[in-house]
Amino acid sequence: MQRVIAYIDGFNLYFGLKHKNWKKYYWLDLPALAHSLLKPGQQLLATHYFTARIRLRGNNHADMQRQTTYLEALAAQDSLPLHYGHYLQKKRQCRNCGAQWTDYEEKMTDVNIATQMLADAFDDRFDTALLVSADSDLTTPVQQVRQRFPAKRIVVVLPPGRQSVELTRAASGFFHIGEDKLRQSQLPTHVQRADGFMLQRPAHWK
Repeated sequence: MQRVIAYIDGFNLYFGLKHKNWKKYYWLDLPALAHSLLKPGQQLLATHYFTARIRLRGNNHADMQRQTTYLEALAAQDSLPLHYGHYLQKKRQCRNCGAQWTDYEEKMTDVNIATQMLADAFDDRFDTALLVSADSDLTTPVQQVRQRFPAKRIVVVLPPGRQSVELTRAASGFFHIGEDKLRQSQLPTHVQRADGFMLQRPAHWK
């Protein structure tokens, strides 16, 4: 059997779903999604999820609560390691009027993905890596893995509505996630945490 590890870029996947207005698929069972992407003769050994907790900005408390609920539901699955980046505060300025405001930029996801994928390649943990992302910043890590380990394949799985010519050119192959895979890979409406608390799919995501 061919060994497969999936690396999921959480924000890239989220914004792909948001672009398609597919919030009904936000409640994703990520290991199930990764398993649905396998070909005959492949075995999924691990799924890694990379994200960052959103920052409170006055009017996004409900968004934070929904994300927290989802992350806790994912954490209830022992087989899904969660890797967190962070948000960096940045000052923005309007070029036309000069107005300034504070914004936040997500950091570390691409570095965390690259580090995990390179470590797994050097430790010979996979034959094929499924990279769920369209972030062109991951082009160099993909190239490095393929140059150092010619027998290993990295297949880019593009989120809905996302594209990266540079990344797909660097990969061994690529394809888009179909809506059928998203529909079939949803968590149960209720997910129980380790402490017994019952998490519920946010009503806003229906």
